[in-house]
Parts: sequence; structure tokens; C-alpha cells
Amino acid sequence: MDKGIALIFPGQGAQYVGMGKDFFDTYPKARFVFQEADEILGTYLSKTIFQGPADDLCQTENSQPGIFVVSMAILSVFKEQLPHLKPRMTGGLSLGEYSALCAAEVLSFEEALKLVAVRAQYMNQACEQKKGAMAVILGLEPDAVEDINIENLWIANYNCPGQIVISGSVSAIEKASVIAKEKGAKRVLPLSVQGAFHSGYMKSAEKLLAERIEETLFCTPRLEVAMNVPGTFVKNIEDIKRFLVHQVTHSVKWQYDIEAMDAKEPALYIEMGPGKTLAGMNKKIGVKAPTISIEKVADLDQLG
Repeated sequence: MDKGIALIFPGQGAQYVGMGKDFFDTYPKARFVFQEADEILGTYLSKTIFQGPADDLCQTENSQPGIFVVSMAILSVFKEQLPHLKPRMTGGLSLGEYSALCAAEVLSFEEALKLVAVRAQYMNQACEQKKGAMAVILGLEPDAVEDINIENLWIANYNCPGQIVISGSVSAIEKASVIAKEKGAKRVLPLSVQGAFHSGYMKSAEKLLAERIEETLFCTPRLEVAMNVPGTFVKNIEDIKRFLVHQVTHSVKWQYDIEAMDAKEPALYIEMGPGKTLAGMNKKIGVKAPTISIEKVADLDQLG
């Protein structure tokens, strides 16, 4: 029996200049998504996505809505061209959670895009208010990282076995990096980000986002949705709202999301959007089904 498809969506950091351009050029359905996004936001976001410069695209206020729009453009083509392939469940890494909620029809495209845009704005403001940093620790068990007890330090992401991201003040990240290496971490790499995402430094963004989410229409999920904060499936709309708000300041439990999906034995994972980061994580997590990444038009051929 075909147990359905799991759609997974990437987060910030996956962006690159030109992402989604061949979908825009090839499919009117995708073109409409980019044009609609420009109209909703009142900006030329699509121009920044396709032409850059890279420094502009990498700004939080552009990269987050940019990745969301590319993922949704690809999803629109997927649904049009391959209607026989039926997604059963979905999830997204951090920003990608908004793509997943849109795919599950919890949020309309317009409402999701507006939330992504203000989330990016609020997170950027929080970064300017409190200077922070992030780093990825490779090769340590979660409990070893959790035992690093430093003020203004948080675990931002449980990505996959041997890959945990920390977030916090610049000095806390520096101290934690030294301790992690002493504990046996293979490597500790600073991340090129604007601040301390998924940490207590995002409290101001969380408060503002909560107000906007309360004003937004949420609908009952049409697909099963795994969410980052609990690291499992969530059905109740009020819970979905609450976890979406808390995600800004809490750990993203991506590994646990994927493990929850894998327990339901999907036949296939489809990573939809720029990059192949999530496919790489799936391999490290050890999912039972294959993962196909769709970021170029030619990638659709893998789905038949």
C-alpha cells in the first residue's frame, strides 16, 4: 500500500541568487506565485531573488520571504503537473514551518507570506536590539551540549545526529565553542547569521509575532503537520498558533519531527525549495524512505 508522501520545506540559509528562476520561466503557475508575492508585499522581491545581489538576498527580511515564495511556487507546479502524487504529511525547518502550514492549507498563501514577512522584520529588529551569534556543533551527543551551562546560551536546533546549533550572546557562543571542543566535538563552526535566532534574544520578536498570529485566520490542517517546538504532529489550531509563536525563542527539534514522520512510514520524502540540506539530514537521521529534492525544473523528472 502506498503510504503517501511527506513534504519537507527548507529554512533560512538555503537561499541563493537565481533560486526558482527556471520554474518562473517554464510554468505560468509558478510565475503567478512570484507576481502575486510582489503584489502582496508591495516590493520587487522576485527581482532580488533572481538578480540579487547576494548580500541583499541574504538579509533576513528578504531571505525568509524569498525562500517561502520559491517553495510555494514549486509546490504549485508539483500539484498541477503531478496531481496523482498525494502528500499525506508535512513539516518545515524553522521558516519552512510556514511553507508546511501553507501546504497543509492551515494558512492561505497571502496570510502565510504576510506572517513570514513580519516575522523576518521582527527577528531582524531583535537582532539589532541584542547582538548575538550562532554556531553549529558537530559530533557531540545532545546531552553533552545540553550540559554546557552558560548564561545567555540556548540550543537553537536539533538538526540530525551529530549536528546541534547553539544560539546566544557572542561571548556565550565563544565560551561554549571552547567547552564543546573539550568535550570531544569534531568541529564547531560559526554561522553567518544576523543574530541569535531561536533564543531568548528573540523575545521582542515573539511578542510582536504573537499579536499578528492572533489576527490571522488559521484553518484545520488538510495534511498531518509536524511542528518544530514539540517535535511531533499537531492538529489543534490553538496549539499550532502557540507553537508557531514559541518557535522564535525555542529549540527547533527537526530531528524529532523527521523521526515522527518516519514512524508513519511515508513512501517518499520530497524536499521542496532551494538546496538539498534536508535530504542530507534525512540521510543522517536514517529515514526508511528515499528523499528527492526539487529545486530545479529537471528535478521533477525524478517523480515521473
